[in-house]
Amino acid sequence: MDTDHMIKIIEIKKSVFADNELDAEALRKELKAKGVYLLNLMSSPGSGKTTTLIRTINLLKDKLRIAVMEADIDSDVDAIKIREATGIQSIQLHTGGMCHLDAEMTRQGIDGLAMEGLDLVILENVGNLVCPAEFDTGAVRNAMILSVPEGHDKPLKYPLMFSVCDLVVVNKIDVLPYFDFDMEKCKEYVHMRNPKAQVIPICAKTGEGVEEFARWIEEEVKNWKNQ
Repeated sequence: MDTDHMIKIIEIKKSVFADNELDAEALRKELKAKGVYLLNLMSSPGSGKTTTLIRTINLLKDKLRIAVMEADIDSDVDAIKIREATGIQSIQLHTGGMCHLDAEMTRQGIDGLAMEGLDLVILENVGNLVCPAEFDTGAVRNAMILSVPEGHDKPLKYPLMFSVCDLVVVNKIDVLPYFDFDMEKCKEYVHMRNPKAQVIPICAKTGEGVEEFARWIEEEVKNWKNQ
């Protein structure tokens, strides 16, 4: 067996808690006591979440102690990619067919991590613009990635996702000349849903703009720890 590619896989059980908001708040308090910042990252499939994370983590890993939880219906492809490309701790969460994680499911993933000394845990949620937005995972902040090929009108079509996100990362700006994507319209539509949301255009493939995303995370963690 090739142990170099072995990844811990957590089979997530359905939450037994009826009140997810209470459980999410309890998880936030527990992580705060441990000094661990949880970031929930959402997007549709193919938006470039994993590539963006690899670029971002490699900019941050000498400043913050980071772990990643990769949530998918099946496979451990992304968790392996993260570990091989960054060297940080990553685990795979299998949702058993469910298209989201809630706070109790997130807690099950947290329990599978070696938490000692961590500053930041990033949850790469299941690729979906609907279900993940409906459940509080216990994260400090929600961020999402919108890719240029998806179109600038997505905030109009998926209002809840953009309403719950504190940050929208617009990825694949290298292909802007080939798509009918209006960045200013996108920002306008995002702010219709959430006036306080920040928008950061990036290209995960080339690295353009990723430093700004990394700075946003670094400042978030620093400010949160000092509260």
